[in-house]
Order: sequence, then C-alpha cells, then structure tokens
Amino acid sequence: MRITSEKKEATRRQIIEAALALFRSRGFEATTTRDIARAASIATGTLFNYFETKESLVTALASEALAKARAASHSQAVDGTLEEELFALVAAELRQLKPLRAFLTPVLETVLSPLASVRRDGDGETFRLEHLEIVSAIARKHEFADLSPVALQMYWALYTGVLAFWVADKSSRQEDTLAFLDQSLNMFAGWIRSSTGDSR
Repeated sequence: MRITSEKKEATRRQIIEAALALFRSRGFEATTTRDIARAASIATGTLFNYFETKESLVTALASEALAKARAASHSQAVDGTLEEELFALVAAELRQLKPLRAFLTPVLETVLSPLASVRRDGDGETFRLEHLEIVSAIARKHEFADLSPVALQMYWALYTGVLAFWVADKSSRQEDTLAFLDQSLNMFAGWIRSSTGDSR
C-alpha cells in the first residue's frame, strides 16, 4: 500500500507534537523514542523513518520556530547597521525558540555544533544553511560581497555560542545573553570590515 505525501506529513506532524508534549512534561533526557512512538500511535521503527534521533526532533521543532521568526523579522525589517540587523534577526529567533529552551542543549552539542557531521535527515544542515543565507543577504545589503567560507564559519561558531550561553542564562529576561550577542556581533562585523579593508 502506497503512503501519500499528505499521510506522511500528517504522521510527521503527529510525531513532532507527541515529542513536544513529552519533552515539556517529562524532559528531554527522560523521554525515549519508544515513548514518543507510543504517544504518536505509531511503531518505533516508523518513527525512525522520519527522525533518526531525539535531537533531530528538537531540530525540526527549532526549524519551525525559526521559520516563524524569519517571517516576523522580514515583515518588521530593521533598517540599521550590519550589527543592528543581525542583532534583530537573532533576537527574533531567540523569542521564538524560548518555548524550546529547556531542551536545546543536546541539539547544540550535536546537529547544530560547528563540528557536526551531516545527518541523513538533514534538519541541522537545513537550519544552518537557511540562517547563513539570511546573514549573507544582510551582509550584501550593507555592500559586503559574499561572505567567505571562513567568515561564515566564524559567524556560525559565534551564533551557536550565543545559543549555548542563552540556554544556561539565568539573568533577568536573559539580559546577559543580549549583551553577549551585541559584543559578538560587533566583533564579527569589525572583523569583516578589517578583512575587506572597509573603514566604516
């Protein structure tokens, strides 16, 4: 029997919603893939046809949150310096990721790490590429030619560092993260300017 794309998407959605509910109620570590499959009313083997790991499930949730953040930031485009536009992008993403904050650490240590290998499901790679495309577009808007692979790698390391800091930030409304983000983006923009000979 052939499974339609609509049925596949419905099953994928069912898995994601079951995982989110379990992660919130039990925590990431205490939730097993067997628990998720049971809650989604599917066989454990079926779950692995959609997601290789629990981390890839959280990455899918994060990707959805970030798509919302990008749509919101696109409709409320900031017209400022390179640093201000990058800050607005990341701040919008952090707002959307907040409901997932308690279980992002395993994702940061695996699929989103600058050292991560590409996985079969590709969620982490898609997440990274979509974010870096927006960063490159913002840089081009500010008349910086396409960012080099080194610049993109440096940015991604800073970005994931900010996310890791934010996950553990105990300051009121994560104000320390915003200060760290501001400093990181100023450093990144300053490095780009100096490497291109731009005196702005």
